Amino acid sequence: MDILEDTTVDGPGFRTSIYCAGCTHHCPGCHNPQSWAKDCGKKQSVEEIMQVIEADPFANVTFSGGDPMQQAEGFTALAQAIRKRTTKNIWCYTGYTFEKLLNMPAQRKLLELLDVLVDGPFVEAQRDTTLLFRGSKNQRLIDVPRSLAAGKVVGWTRA
Repeated sequence: MDILEDTTVDGPGFRTSIYCAGCTHHCPGCHNPQSWAKDCGKKQSVEEIMQVIEADPFANVTFSGGDPMQQAEGFTALAQAIRKRTTKNIWCYTGYTFEKLLNMPAQRKLLELLDVLVDGPFVEAQRDTTLLFRGSKNQRLIDVPRSLAAGKVVGWTRA
């Protein structure tokens, strides 16, 4: 849908955020409902997106949306390119829970390439503007590599 450079709201430090089009969760109170329609964006190749990512040597990467997990194959290819060509960390926002993604083969492949997952749907009744990098209390900041190694959710903490 869009690429936002040098944002500081989608994870720590400066980030290049890749916003995808398409989300079937339709969370009431969503801050980005214009991203729900799959046809609201423009198609871009991995190489086109990588040119933007690599142009800023200081910004890490965030996948948001819409829901990147609903385009897991494309985001997996992008994450593989990021891992191969850079040392940037990758965050991803999704309306699915970590536990659900573990049982979804295409999404699990993407999950295994992430550093941090912000999981769970936005729940308007649990909205909390004081939370770090998320909108509602049910959403978790998950250290993906440590969680996969431990076989259970391990929360991300700022170093």
